[in-house]
Amino acid sequence: MALALVIALSTGLATAQFSGQTLNSISTLDRLETSLGTLEFRDGAPIKETVAKVYDNLDLMHGIEAFVNAYQGASTTAVFNGFNDAGIPNNEVLIFSKLMDAKSLFLTANADTIYFWSNLDVADGPIVLETPPMSLGVIDDMWFNWVTDFGLPGPDRGAGGKYLLVPPGYKGELPESGYFV
Repeated sequence: MALALVIALSTGLATAQFSGQTLNSISTLDRLETSLGTLEFRDGAPIKETVAKVYDNLDLMHGIEAFVNAYQGASTTAVFNGFNDAGIPNNEVLIFSKLMDAKSLFLTANADTIYFWSNLDVADGPIVLETPPMSLGVIDDMWFNWVTDFGLPGPDRGAGGKYLLVPPGYKGELPESGYFV
């Protein structure tokens, strides 16, 4: 150990070699023009006003993210409430008696499609949904996340079928056959 120390001391001190360009490329600027305005730094650390400006921007971004992430759930809640207010309770099917038109309050409704809709609520347990032949539909959760298709694009391939919908985390028994789970 002593020999290694003597050898290290006898070779002299090592010094780092780098260019001014390298130092500038990794250093924090004193001023930086951004979409937030001018951000200022002293010795690489943000000044008080820069810190406040950046945190204000983070608060705004978190607010926007909360709005965007909640939009689907708020929309679905409004649909559930609207149907309930119109006398159509959850887990019952509404079949539209007329085709949609420009006065329909649906964002993407087609004017040549007969629609049926149900607000399914599995909070109290599993639900069996029996679909008619030659239908075309989708089951989404309240956040518009896809659960399954039914009808022509679904596992019943347009023959109609029984779908067993279970709540998230369901631990009960499931049938071996006869249902698309």
